[in-house]
Amino acid sequence: MTSRGSRAGLLGRQGECQALDNLLAEARAGRSGVLVLRGEAGIGKTELLKYLIERATGCRTVSAAGVQSEMELSYAGLHQLCAPLLAGLDNLPEPQRDALCTAFGLRGGATPDRFLVGLATLSLLADAGGDEPLVVVVDDAQWLDHVSAQALEFVARRLLAESVVLVVAVREPSAGELFTGTPELPVPGLSEDDSRRLLASVVTGPLDRRVRDRIVAETRGNPLALLELPRALIALDPAGAFGPPEAEPLANRLEQDFLRRVESLPDETRRLLFVAAAEPVGDVTLLRRAAQQLGIAMDTAAVRAEASGLITLGTWVRFRHPLVRSAAYRAADPEHRRAVHKALADATDARLDPDRRAWHLARAATGLDEGVAAELERSAGRAQARGGVAAAAAFLDRAAQLTPDPVRRGARALAAAQAKYQAGAFDAARELADAAELGPLDELGAARSTLLHGRIMAASRSAGAGLPLLLQAARRLEPLDAGLARETYRDAIYAALTAGRLPEGSGIREVAQAVLRAPKPAEPTRDDLLLDGLARVYTAGYAAGAPMLLQAIGAYRADGVSGREGLGWLPLACRLAHSMWDFASWSVLSARLVDLARETGALSVLPSALLLRLSNRAFAGDLDSAHALVAEATAIGEATGSTFFAHYSALVVEPWKGRESTTRQAIEALTRDSLLRGEGKVETATQWAAAVLYNGLGRYEEAYAAARRGCENPDEFGLSLQSTMELVEASVRLGRPEDAAEGVRWIGEMAQASGTDWALGTAAGARALVSEGPSADALYREAIERLGATEMRMYLARTRLLYGEWLRRENRRVDARVQLGAAHDMLSSIGAEAFAERARRELQATGAKVARRPTATHEPLTPQEEQIARLVGDGLTNPEIGAQLFISPHTVEWHLRKVFSKLGITSRKEIRTLRLAGEATPA
Repeated sequence: MTSRGSRAGLLGRQGECQALDNLLAEARAGRSGVLVLRGEAGIGKTELLKYLIERATGCRTVSAAGVQSEMELSYAGLHQLCAPLLAGLDNLPEPQRDALCTAFGLRGGATPDRFLVGLATLSLLADAGGDEPLVVVVDDAQWLDHVSAQALEFVARRLLAESVVLVVAVREPSAGELFTGTPELPVPGLSEDDSRRLLASVVTGPLDRRVRDRIVAETRGNPLALLELPRALIALDPAGAFGPPEAEPLANRLEQDFLRRVESLPDETRRLLFVAAAEPVGDVTLLRRAAQQLGIAMDTAAVRAEASGLITLGTWVRFRHPLVRSAAYRAADPEHRRAVHKALADATDARLDPDRRAWHLARAATGLDEGVAAELERSAGRAQARGGVAAAAAFLDRAAQLTPDPVRRGARALAAAQAKYQAGAFDAARELADAAELGPLDELGAARSTLLHGRIMAASRSAGAGLPLLLQAARRLEPLDAGLARETYRDAIYAALTAGRLPEGSGIREVAQAVLRAPKPAEPTRDDLLLDGLARVYTAGYAAGAPMLLQAIGAYRADGVSGREGLGWLPLACRLAHSMWDFASWSVLSARLVDLARETGALSVLPSALLLRLSNRAFAGDLDSAHALVAEATAIGEATGSTFFAHYSALVVEPWKGRESTTRQAIEALTRDSLLRGEGKVETATQWAAAVLYNGLGRYEEAYAAARRGCENPDEFGLSLQSTMELVEASVRLGRPEDAAEGVRWIGEMAQASGTDWALGTAAGARALVSEGPSADALYREAIERLGATEMRMYLARTRLLYGEWLRRENRRVDARVQLGAAHDMLSSIGAEAFAERARRELQATGAKVARRPTATHEPLTPQEEQIARLVGDGLTNPEIGAQLFISPHTVEWHLRKVFSKLGITSRKEIRTLRLAGEATPA
């Protein structure tokens, strides 16, 4: 694609070259840049990458290329890219260093979370770009192994101020969605004029005009086609007397041309190309050993192979184009392919690279082979330990195909299905699980298959969709594996709680009844108490199950938990602490769960842990901490390509601030989500948010309507219960105390069963709303006293507001000013703007003068800047902040410089003396 001379003169690519030059200029100025080049085979993506590397003077460069036959080897692409940078591993935080070392097989360890590997890669690249800009180039990204692609997508979304350029080339069309949401540059075909110039540069002799026109028309500006197809077309039809243009895709025609060129080579040269095509690493020494095994005269064959222009044999084996590799591999018949893979397996050191050796043995197998299947199973175990679940699935899938024994074949197929599920390949997992069920699975295998189908449905569709299968699996597991059965019941009941009321099928009561019928251990643990207590709540009533639940929750709070148990049981314990009105335990357990998820890198659990924690902080009136957790949950969503966490987090926090537009946006985003459609929990949560919003704004008709819908299913507890409180308040303000009576009774009954200050204080406040005279006065005072003994500042402030409003209506203006003043101060410091405005209006109605709160004099911080400033104020270092927010320490420093500028400060110490917007002050 170059005219005569250097690559600096790429023909017809001025715009693309300018975009790459701009990225380099930004990196030299300290800013990162990402670009994804997309185009068909041969369009010139690789030439553009070479141009970038040539222009990157004064920069460090690292590169990698996806190889189709390496797609099943976990982290192969990422290891290839990061290998020159591994000296910087010691500079990474320990959890990141351990994750990357385990992923690359440098040491053993627990399976690393894929996003922790992504964060480690980000930190490694950012550190490498510290002294000089780093240029990272990835070619043929469509052939990267799954986990390497995920890690690089993570990095692409988080680069900002690290002096790192990441440019990725993806062949289109590609399977799946690669690097979506990142800046893209489609690489089109050359213009007709540029196509003719390029064609003229390679066709030295006279060429019939009709042939020239046909070549230009059919190549559609594809540079590789313009360089390669003329030879074939002219050889086939030098006079131009040809039939109609071929409809075959251009990439196929190019590959066919390369195939003809491979087939025209001498036998030994052709066989050497077969071996090189089957060996994905490009290791010349390994190629030489395999060639010797096959009796190929390496030196002679290598000279002829390089003379053909199809391959270069230097330090590494490099094909002219990936299409040459695929053409060379296709040129071999099945018997030759098996022989080549057998030679490569024999030439591969079983100690240094057992997984690639096993994969070659699998390709060489002629039929069922238990020995090779067992090797693949061991490779799957190693891949699983490194976090390469997609690779493990591929090894196990092939192992199942090669297994002679039907029972063992079914077990391996089921294991492959489980690995596919963990990799997020739900359709493939379902197919493998179905295939496993065709074999003679034993009872335990069949039950595990049902469990897997349930988990697939819950993950790929919704909690409600997976619930019936989870329940069925738990029942089947009871006589086979009591421990797994209890865990499956836990997952089923959690799915039922998450889904809420369902249009049809299994529900929370059915799961609860099954839990109580299941065999009980002789000495129940806190896990058993938690599960059985919850089941009793739904079968015999709240009062029947509350004592067991409170005992279990207390045990979780008092004693430590291991990583596996904590990640499995703490999410349920946190939710139930809320439902049992045990605010202190909810606070302790939600904080512990977030810490545990962060420490272990369990990013599959961390988003839900953050939601539980930020709900707790919002109820405590600590919107400062809640806002910080929203930023973290949003960062995870951005890193994983999901918007759910950002919307649900906003749903919990924004209503308290009285911000109608952002609350409505979150509500609409969740109700439009097709995967959540039909699940009552979404209706409950969104209507609760609307009820809080409109009660704060004093729009009681709207609050009443939303609260009625939010508490339609009391079985959900949690936000359904909170919706009942909103309904009581709205009903009373609208003069409909009869509509509040049932809610007051229900809250009172639960409060007596719970016995906590939160519960009893809430019940007293609810009764006060429907009472009169001295009785109401005493109840308000009781509510304030009990809630004041808890962390519930938000509800304490609201109760003071309600009491002050009642006192003003009773013409007790002096007393009203005391309560309304306290409410206004608390709600203002919390940041509950709409409720604070209600208190301000009521205070003015008593004749009091309300001083305006001082406004910030500095330029407002962005949410990201505010979050970083708070974490600095808490004493965290840049690497610690980066790990928490999934950004590099360099990006933290970049944001911090902007914080200093906006706040007019010069040191981290000064941040700790400032009170940031929305930060709570002591009541």
